[in-house]
Amino acid sequence: MRVNFGALSLTSKAKSLINEALDKNKLTSGKLVLEFEKKFAEFAGTKYAVGVSSGTDAITIALAALHDYGLLPGREVIVPALTFIATANAVIHAGFEPTFVDIKKETLNIDETKIASKLNRSTAAIIPVHLMGKPADMYAITNIAADFTEKYKTALPIIEDAAEAHGALYGNYKVGSMGIAGCFSLYAAHIITAIEGGVITTNSEEFARICRSLRNHGRACDCEVCVINTSPASCPRRFADGYDRRFVFDRIGYSSKMNELEAAVGLGSLEIANQIIEKRRENLYRLTKGLDRFNEFYTIHEDSDEKIGPHAFPIILRVEQTKHTRDEFGAYLTNAGIDSRTLFQAIPTQSKAYQRYNFGTDNHPENSYPNAEYCASNGLHIGIHQDMGEAECNYVLETIEKFLTGK
Repeated sequence: MRVNFGALSLTSKAKSLINEALDKNKLTSGKLVLEFEKKFAEFAGTKYAVGVSSGTDAITIALAALHDYGLLPGREVIVPALTFIATANAVIHAGFEPTFVDIKKETLNIDETKIASKLNRSTAAIIPVHLMGKPADMYAITNIAADFTEKYKTALPIIEDAAEAHGALYGNYKVGSMGIAGCFSLYAAHIITAIEGGVITTNSEEFARICRSLRNHGRACDCEVCVINTSPASCPRRFADGYDRRFVFDRIGYSSKMNELEAAVGLGSLEIANQIIEKRRENLYRLTKGLDRFNEFYTIHEDSDEKIGPHAFPIILRVEQTKHTRDEFGAYLTNAGIDSRTLFQAIPTQSKAYQRYNFGTDNHPENSYPNAEYCASNGLHIGIHQDMGEAECNYVLETIEKFLTGK
């Protein structure tokens, strides 16, 4: 049996919209992007959504938008030590410096009890990452931000990295709706996909306007419904100030727009999002229940006040309980036809890129982030995508049992 890591569901609606865009030769950002933004905002439970070219750009632009609020480059942003490297990269792309905080092994998310000790007057934002779709402890993080505001008399924005967490719930809130912004990836292996692409969610009209400007080189064009790319002659603001608004730049921005073909795929994906999430949750529960009988592993579980956005299934070896290594485990799964990915590196101590830029071992000696380093060295993750069923889940569990017993 072959069990792939991910699956892409390309719907008939997506194909129809792609063909329509091709026939009309309207491929740059236009009406399909606007429609996708509206429907994604409804899905995420926010007032606004801004489509961009990747999940990384979503975080970068959301952070760069803070410049308009006086949080200028050079300040610090709190980031978990274990996450996909794009989170930390986006901090640097936006002109800030990452300040790393260790995670909890049981959740893979930032250890909220260790955030306060890393805060100072230079702190510009907190980025909680809902890794593998499991919500971070947003109640605690929101309280930490409130305490910061009381102490320093200035707001501490929260930007949620929800790249993998489509459909996750924290209490009565949808992930991506609790901070000043939520940032989602629409990569092919994710729950909602545009093949590539990303989206920023927010309840702030002003913040959304800034993000629209930043994704398009910092242009003055920042309307919620921009007609420039569909019919420039229809824009009442284009020459309102005596010059062509398309060539006025209010900010130093990026080239990060979503195109019509990506939006078409995204609209099709949104149409079946609930079915995809339901199927992936079934697989998540099967594997969670089945793996609980093995003492050799950690994995994530839902708490009473949350629902995981079922992106993938992490498995971390308990080194004190097993003689096996993560690499031996991964090789065994591969030989059995089960695709897996190692868990991400502990960025400040294990990433060569961050050592080159003095964010690595020079400032953060080994064991500075013991939980992140442990999970990075001993963990991997496998798919729970919508094309998997009970047979595939049972095969995964049977294969793991054979690995542990040597049979």
